[in-house]
Amino acid sequence: MQSFRTELENPVVEQDIIDLEKKIHAFREGSIHDEKFRSLRLARGIYGQRQPGVQMVRIKLPFGKVTFKQFLRIADIADEYGSGNLHLTTRQDIQIHYVSLDRTPELWSKLAVDDVTIREACGNTVRNVTASPAAGIDPEEPFDVSPYAYATFDYFLRNPICQEMGRKFKIAFSSSDKDTAYSYAHDVGLIPKIDENGNRGFKVVIGGGLGAQPILAHLIYEFLPEDQLIPFIEAVIRVFDRYGERNNRNKARMKYLIQKIGLEEVLRLIEEERVATKSKHLPINIDAVETPNIPGASVLENVTDDERLQYENWLKTNVFEQKQKGYYGVYIKVLIGDIKTDLARTFISSIQPLVADEIRITQNQGLLLKYVPEAHLPALFHALNKIGFAKIGFDSVADVTTCPGTDTCNLGISNSMTLAKVLEDLVYEEYPEFVFNKDIKIKISGCMNSCGQHGLAEIGFHGSSLKAAGKVVPAVQVMLGGGTVGDGLGRAAERVIKTPSKRATDVLRTLLNDYKANTETNERFQQYYDRQGKDYFYQLLKPLADLSTLSEEEFVDWGHEEIFKTAIGVGECAGVVIDLVATLLFDAEEKLIWAQKSLDNGAWSDAIYHAYSTLIGSAKAMLLDKGINSSTHIGVINDFDSKYVESGEFALPTSFAELALKINKEEPSASFAQTYFAEAAEFLKLTKTKREAVLQS
Repeated sequence: MQSFRTELENPVVEQDIIDLEKKIHAFREGSIHDEKFRSLRLARGIYGQRQPGVQMVRIKLPFGKVTFKQFLRIADIADEYGSGNLHLTTRQDIQIHYVSLDRTPELWSKLAVDDVTIREACGNTVRNVTASPAAGIDPEEPFDVSPYAYATFDYFLRNPICQEMGRKFKIAFSSSDKDTAYSYAHDVGLIPKIDENGNRGFKVVIGGGLGAQPILAHLIYEFLPEDQLIPFIEAVIRVFDRYGERNNRNKARMKYLIQKIGLEEVLRLIEEERVATKSKHLPINIDAVETPNIPGASVLENVTDDERLQYENWLKTNVFEQKQKGYYGVYIKVLIGDIKTDLARTFISSIQPLVADEIRITQNQGLLLKYVPEAHLPALFHALNKIGFAKIGFDSVADVTTCPGTDTCNLGISNSMTLAKVLEDLVYEEYPEFVFNKDIKIKISGCMNSCGQHGLAEIGFHGSSLKAAGKVVPAVQVMLGGGTVGDGLGRAAERVIKTPSKRATDVLRTLLNDYKANTETNERFQQYYDRQGKDYFYQLLKPLADLSTLSEEEFVDWGHEEIFKTAIGVGECAGVVIDLVATLLFDAEEKLIWAQKSLDNGAWSDAIYHAYSTLIGSAKAMLLDKGINSSTHIGVINDFDSKYVESGEFALPTSFAELALKINKEEPSASFAQTYFAEAAEFLKLTKTKREAVLQS
């Protein structure tokens, strides 16, 4: 591996990249345990693929915002380091695949030149902060949530409280009560509100999530003043970090913590934690997200009679007038979220004279162009149509969302990408009227984990398998009745029936035919589903689940030629459990060094949290020496007292709980930071001495 060094204007980013290179070197030399390295790698946006020896790199784009220059930079990097493809994700990120691990520091440094990061795009961190793509131009928004989403991203990036949580943490901002960012399916979901005095604030819901067991978020505030937004989120994260599960990844989300100890207790802990938050009120700079450069010169073209119908349909399904009168937002439907790099460059050069210098990635893996003057719409239509980007039906039944599935993901059970293409073709060819229906969403995931958001779809599919005739059959679990209600409310789709994957086309035909025949006037799909009931749909689809009629081709998955077999790897969506005593003590020492650096920089709150992490890591190491693997931070605290302090084996002037939990009893002042740091340093010293004595005995 060649040594790599970077020279960037931002020394913090530069140090991040150099640290990553050092960690890769240490991993190659065998001085970092592979499980520990995996958690470090994930927190830097580097995710193992299904294919051995290569990585997926996830590029973190707050609320999906990307400039033309950044888009081209990412395309260049996908060519130089990856497979020449950009994959748009449901969290408004861009992923590139087939990247060599050893080249990731250099890749990151080139992204950073244009202020793009991969930091905390994966792993047990605050993932990309998402927002309604139309935020800032939405005619129905009370105000633009983009600066709030950016402030949230910026505040928690590299924040010590969320670097090694039990699992990931997701935050979303919707632009209006339509809730197009799915607030109800997030750890923290936010909807903008203005009170009777004209003050800005947010409706707040917490504890939502998808995955194998979708749970809808709980309402916490009808109105939280804007300057309390980040302090509240910080308190929630601190509670999740301390009390959240760490051993069982299937239960290591905020929604399960609420389920375990109850919402009332979680709220009490959040309130208790507010004492220690860095700020009690944090004003947001609403000018932080600048209005993009808008094209000046007019580009006028005419629409011919031959293309008029397509143009008018495009206007109906893909174009809307912004709140800024005279300008339009234009959505682009991107098949399975994939854009080849040569197409990406042609796309940017084509639209540059016609639209503002800002693109938003959408949650359904499309793109939004902004500030298109009305006079430019025909020229933009022509430019997009030449490259296949003027296909009608954005966010309609014909716009299927999908995760990569078995194409690249370790957890994929069956192919989702090809199935999405097949279902879209089916709608365009057999049900063209549904291209104008934006009430029904189809979403597909390659497994039950809902990266394709099947759990919040009116019609959802996730990859599975069945057994028949002594062989394994690729299958889909059919989910129905989910979706957005609005203003923080949503519905989780219900599991109805499992069928062979190759019959998913007939599942969709059956559902759409029945909907056409039996829906009532102005009845939405959700209402139609409720009126008919789950058993109705089970009986309707039951013939398609009959395995006695299987054909040979149904043992072959979509997009494949070979007979199907399940090959599920180890997923990396969640972090790993580090249970080596020496590794934990090394980590504790590293946290203490970070605490000292924070003290030197006057970052009192950061120093306190690093010192807290030193205490927890040291205590966990000693507990593991006794074979005790506590699953939460609070469990470590309590177990250390019962196994070491109360038995007299470890002498402390107070209980360990009293020592460690000073963190939420004191304001983050300079004097407390210095005292707490000294106590953490002394505790680490004692644990190392104890450990050495054990090893020598």
